[in-house]
Amino acid sequence: MMFSKEVGIDLGTANTLIYVRGEGIVLNEPSVVSIDAHSKKVLAVGKEAKEMLGRTPGRVLAIRPLKDGVIADFEVTEMMLSHFVRMLKLKGILSRPTILICCPSNITSVERNAIRDAAYRCGAKRVFIEEEPKVAAIGAGLDISKPTGSMVLDIGGGTTDVAILSLGEIVTSASLKVAGDKLDRDIVKYVKESYKLLIGERTAEEIKSRIGTAWKLSEKLSMEVSGRDLVTGLPHTITVNSEETELAMRDSLQDIVRACRAVLEQTPPELSADIFSRGIVLTGGGALLKGLDQLLINELNIPVYVAENALSCVAEGTGIMLENISLVK
Repeated sequence: MMFSKEVGIDLGTANTLIYVRGEGIVLNEPSVVSIDAHSKKVLAVGKEAKEMLGRTPGRVLAIRPLKDGVIADFEVTEMMLSHFVRMLKLKGILSRPTILICCPSNITSVERNAIRDAAYRCGAKRVFIEEEPKVAAIGAGLDISKPTGSMVLDIGGGTTDVAILSLGEIVTSASLKVAGDKLDRDIVKYVKESYKLLIGERTAEEIKSRIGTAWKLSEKLSMEVSGRDLVTGLPHTITVNSEETELAMRDSLQDIVRACRAVLEQTPPELSADIFSRGIVLTGGGALLKGLDQLLINELNIPVYVAENALSCVAEGTGIMLENISLVK
């Protein structure tokens, strides 16, 4: 095939999604790479590598190369992207793909260049970089090209982006390093302090997705959790309920609410009026946290909607932007 492919990449702290124009989302894998510590060879990427997190012998390292939405380990990020590019056969002998990658809204130019370099080194012909909340808004089906205000709250694994958009651009935004991973750490900390039980981040993530809540639910949910008892050093099981998760995550969720407030306070009054009537759209994996919409409605007095395709908004947004590549600067 002589035509070069157009590829959109949502390079997330927790998951990487790849969209190929004409084919849709072709890949959705955890952003984890496991390598051999001695030979630096890649052993597994994605789901397979994620299963190894916290369970590896000494010479196998399971690494999450992105931290807080930016590249923490350049070499490993490149290995991961190269692996996906090869796996999906995105690069032909004569054709190199055009890649559009998303990044958090307030990263530094150095971090932005690192993302661009990683894409070029995987064999891209051209690389475009777009801000995540803007792409998420497009993927969630908002028409941001008109002169009306739209507000997006994109909660990923490493960063939460809040942005108000109008005429296709970001008017005001904030990006904070409080997101899914931080909520997992909050749960680990809570269980450790309340029950003297040490659990891993993967277990915490499971608690969060199964019974985690941001608002008091009408019925209490509970689940059994196993870990290492800090007093005896032996494996032990306890029962955690949803009210405790709300308590554990409360401070971090308030940080997100404060960021929304700060962005709304900097917004021109005309756009504020639009947002009051149109509401906030929640995207990203964090949008699936039970009761989060309720918490925001209560704190901000604005309608809140969870995007139907919350997890894949950014990837689908890159798809729409690739269809209209002329709109991308």
